[in-house]
Amino acid sequence: MKKSIKWILILLAVLVLGLFGAMRYMKSQTKKHSPETTVEFKNDGLELSVFYNRPSKKGRNIFGGLVPYGQIWRTGANEATTFETNKDININGQKLAAGKYSVFTIPNEDSWDIIFNTKMYSWGVKIGNKPIVEREHDALVVNVQTGSTDSVVEQFTISFADAPETAMVLEWDRTKIVVPISQ
Repeated sequence: MKKSIKWILILLAVLVLGLFGAMRYMKSQTKKHSPETTVEFKNDGLELSVFYNRPSKKGRNIFGGLVPYGQIWRTGANEATTFETNKDININGQKLAAGKYSVFTIPNEDSWDIIFNTKMYSWGVKIGNKPIVEREHDALVVNVQTGSTDSVVEQFTISFADAPETAMVLEWDRTKIVVPISQ
């Protein structure tokens, strides 16, 4: 009887280790297709950073297709996108306190809602590919107009612009979103 319990425990340990290894492997394979990156902005004592994962277009219809209009998007792939500021700032004219936030968006044809949420989420979506976001933790939601790019942007890109004003810029496919930032 004791030998049976010992073998069952060994089998369970091997199974747990195997599942852990399989999860790590699947995560590494996912990151190959949507690599993670961090972009930073520093100017006049202001420090901003965004961590996100960069999916590719791969011939797909992005906004209104892969990313449906009117639904919350985790704003990238894999882990939830995060935004961090070392100072209180204004985003599109509304105050956002210094700190770290998860960033979600609601894309529409003519405008996007940009959501800064105080809760940190590990993966960004749950089973069924529905974004994990608890809206009661929203610190700020701003609406910005959509623009377009001169050419197709193959890989989702977030950057910071400094002229003529500071902004966080999101680009993918032919869509460009400029989120004004001021101190």
